[in-house]
Amino acid sequence: MRPPSCKHLLALFTVFALLLTACGSETEDESTATDGSAEPTDEAGSTDTEDSTDVDGAEEDVAAPATGDAVPVGVLHSLSGTMAISETAVRDSTLLAINEINENGGVLGMQIEPIVEDGASDWPTFAERAEKLITTDEAAVVFGGWTSASRKAMLPVFEGTGGLLFYPVQYEGLEQSPNIFYTGATTNQQIIPALDYMVEEGLTDVYLVGSDYVFPRTANKIIQAYADANGLNILGEDYLPLGDTNVATIVSNVVSSEADIVFNTLNGDSNVAFFKELTAKGNTSEQIQSMSVSVAEEEIAGIGIDNIEGHLVSWNYYQTTDLPRNDEFVEAFKAEYGEDRVTADPIEAGYNSVYIWAAAVEKAGTFEVEAVREAAVGLELDTPEGLLTVDDNQHVYKTNRIGVIRDVGVIEEVWNSGEPIEPDPCLANYEWAEGLAQGECG
Repeated sequence: MRPPSCKHLLALFTVFALLLTACGSETEDESTATDGSAEPTDEAGSTDTEDSTDVDGAEEDVAAPATGDAVPVGVLHSLSGTMAISETAVRDSTLLAINEINENGGVLGMQIEPIVEDGASDWPTFAERAEKLITTDEAAVVFGGWTSASRKAMLPVFEGTGGLLFYPVQYEGLEQSPNIFYTGATTNQQIIPALDYMVEEGLTDVYLVGSDYVFPRTANKIIQAYADANGLNILGEDYLPLGDTNVATIVSNVVSSEADIVFNTLNGDSNVAFFKELTAKGNTSEQIQSMSVSVAEEEIAGIGIDNIEGHLVSWNYYQTTDLPRNDEFVEAFKAEYGEDRVTADPIEAGYNSVYIWAAAVEKAGTFEVEAVREAAVGLELDTPEGLLTVDDNQHVYKTNRIGVIRDVGVIEEVWNSGEPIEPDPCLANYEWAEGLAQGECG
């Protein structure tokens, strides 16, 4: 049995889900989907998948389960391959939220039955598993994905089948799909505030390092446009195949550049090799600093605190975020999975995703996708990262937080945006970004 605080947290979430304070206007067809025919730009990780963990749920119509006492939902993350270091914990927080909701009576009086699948760090596998979840398992919703390559691979599946995906990770923006809710940050809620912070701190000579797929390449295209307009000097730009650990050449390039800071969009195991090699070359954060947007508490242990202490990260949530709801979330997560486990931004966003969907279903009175989409707009929930509001572009308002990694392995917030930032995935409000979203946001 969970401690009373977990129950308290559940009750609070339920109250906020039911007392919807800002329903907003119903969504219309102005949500613009990206080109579903575009294929992901990379292939990495194992193509072999483990047997899925299929919880025996009722076989009902995805749109509106009419019989039985359970509704199937998909949970789709990389449990093997290079991205397992990050994604396994998001699966865990998603299941925690499902368990809490079930303990409180479920959704529309039905228990939520999770069907867990392994995307195996392989983008075609993500697409295949997503289609299985929607068409064979009749999942009312799928929670999953980390890399933008996995999301891009799944997007045409969800649009083609009319399914619904909740995607919990920060991403490069320049996308809106009527079949996806984006509960992580978009560019103007993570990358742009990080760049503003760097300018304010005088860290203007920048080296770009990233994994070779859509998120880092698009993010760096945006960073270059920002730099041209805001006085940053981009000294170099290097990429590694996702999961590649052959970092010696890139690290040598970084060190010889004498940059003030590395803007790091590496993902997965590459981060471990990169920071270890930087340390081996004698670098510290006081010499060449780094700003990472895909390194959170979950990755620190794998990298090693001696290799990353003092470096900067940009997120919207940390385990140390000082809010009562977060204290209760951290306690519940550790009670479920062990005191040595940590929470992190994507972990929290995955947890929030389930509550957003459940609140929208309750408001709509049905599991039908279009009705749930419309009901979600304007929802307000009190979450571990603070007040969360769902925008009509199916992103959420988020407070940016710059953090520094301390010697005890936690991230200490050193700056925040003061209030939640309105999501602007297409960068419509930035003159310097004109033309970047052409063909992707309509």
